[in-house]
Amino acid sequence: MSERKEMSTETRSLIAAVLCLLVIAGWSLIYKPPQPAPAPTNPNPPAANQVKPAPAAPAMAGAKPAAPAAPATIRAAGEERSIVIESDLYRVEISNRGAVVHSWQLKKFTDDNKPPRTLDLVHADAAQQSGSWPLSLALDDPNQETAVNNGLFEIASSGSVPSPGAVLHAPADITLAWSDGHLEVTKHLKFNESYIVSVETSVNFDGKPLQAGIGWAGGFGDATAYRAALQTQVFNSAAGKLNTLAAKNLGKSGQTTVRAAVPGTFDFVGIEDLYFAATFMPAFTAHGDVAETPITLSGWTLPHSTTIDGKTETENVPQMAAGTGAAGPLNLRMYVGPKSIDGLKAVRPPLNGLVQFGWWGFIAEPLFYSLRWMHQYITNYGWAIVAITIAINMVMFPLKVKSMRAMLKMQKVAPEVKAIQERYKKYSMRDPRKAEMNKEVMAVYSREGINPLGSCWPTLIQMPIWFGLYRMLAYTIELRHAPWIWWIHDLSARDTYYILPAIMAISMYFMQKMTPTPGMDPAQAKMMGLTPLIFGGMFAFSPSGLALYILTSNIVGIGQQWYLYRTTPPPPKPSRGPGKKK
Repeated sequence: MSERKEMSTETRSLIAAVLCLLVIAGWSLIYKPPQPAPAPTNPNPPAANQVKPAPAAPAMAGAKPAAPAAPATIRAAGEERSIVIESDLYRVEISNRGAVVHSWQLKKFTDDNKPPRTLDLVHADAAQQSGSWPLSLALDDPNQETAVNNGLFEIASSGSVPSPGAVLHAPADITLAWSDGHLEVTKHLKFNESYIVSVETSVNFDGKPLQAGIGWAGGFGDATAYRAALQTQVFNSAAGKLNTLAAKNLGKSGQTTVRAAVPGTFDFVGIEDLYFAATFMPAFTAHGDVAETPITLSGWTLPHSTTIDGKTETENVPQMAAGTGAAGPLNLRMYVGPKSIDGLKAVRPPLNGLVQFGWWGFIAEPLFYSLRWMHQYITNYGWAIVAITIAINMVMFPLKVKSMRAMLKMQKVAPEVKAIQERYKKYSMRDPRKAEMNKEVMAVYSREGINPLGSCWPTLIQMPIWFGLYRMLAYTIELRHAPWIWWIHDLSARDTYYILPAIMAISMYFMQKMTPTPGMDPAQAKMMGLTPLIFGGMFAFSPSGLALYILTSNIVGIGQQWYLYRTTPPPPKPSRGPGKKK
């Protein structure tokens, strides 16, 4: 018999692999793993550029789900509809698709449209592009989130179903509920006659509570404002310290925007623009105290196509969601309204830190209260600014008198100072002998009792007032859309015709011509001559209220200078040296 040929190693490996595949296939036919419940169909799939939240660790594929603690009843409305809640302050339209807000109008404010319309804090265009709206829920599982935010919720108010298109007047309670048999969601909203709304939300899956956040998506604030997205930012507050997050600082992974958690827990969080805010705060306890609920924050941006200066651009619209970081019901309060200092102070916890005056707050806030007090008697904020400016200049008049006297003294010794400078002009600025020139000049000033900076004090004091007034005009809701006269319809915005900055520059030029400049270097004098043009160009894009303040200050200053010239004797003429003709 011939010897039997032994199989090669490659052949044995091939047979072993085939047998393994047969065993696996047979096992899967005999023991089929239970299939997970299919995700509900999304009737309105999100746009391609919609932000995808970071999913939590899902259940293992093929694992048998735990039996529900209590089977959920399928609950869904038969059609899409909306309900309106209205008060003297707001008009809120809520859609039952996703139980989200489609419009949040503040009745006492208008937008920047021409002609203006009632301000709507919801950016409907951006929200429709993304499919995300205010009060949408943020869940760990993106499929569950899509199902919840597109479900047709049943609406009930005070135990009854309101008719389609119903308008409820605050105070009002509404409950929105939806379930697909596994996911079960309830939102309870309580509106009163203030800007604060109570929001209670619970999300369960097969009877087990899920962690959920409630957000403000789709943009916030006055969408008609110039570059509105750049003025919008997310904020949080911890231990009394407010932190803001501009769009560029929100969650990003490479070129893709993702919903990212901001580290830490906070006293309150929200989203704002220059003049309005939507703030999520803890609810009250049964004793009426603010609950010690740590609030979490996540933020992301929405790429949104818009037209700016006639060009189509893509802007990143900030969005945010608030939660507690734990599974279970979410019970929060929302302040959605203007950033009025007094109104924000009355909220618990106080929110007046949202009006950020920055470094110049110690000047801006007293200026604001002074201006508001003046507004009680002069009902036009423009004329109130004029009155405040006159008052400030009258308080500063003694300093101007000292400044004028210092200038006249410097004018008296100007020939002597000029002679000293002539002796040293051949030396460069780096030459140590230039220091001797400065010593001689200062000796002359000391002999005559002249403070070289004495003439600068009025200007130095005015500069902080300018900065403080700028911050006040730019950040206080009271000055927004406040008119003055004729073409000035908004003191917080720039003069679109540049008339006020031009008149301000002219007044500054005349003021400069009336001010003595003894001993000034010709190059410095030339630079000073350009100052009115520089300031006119700079303030052309500043709030018109600031240009009005400087213009009024210049006019008062011209009058004060004229008075001082009339009441102050001129300095004696310098004696002529030997050999000079008389």
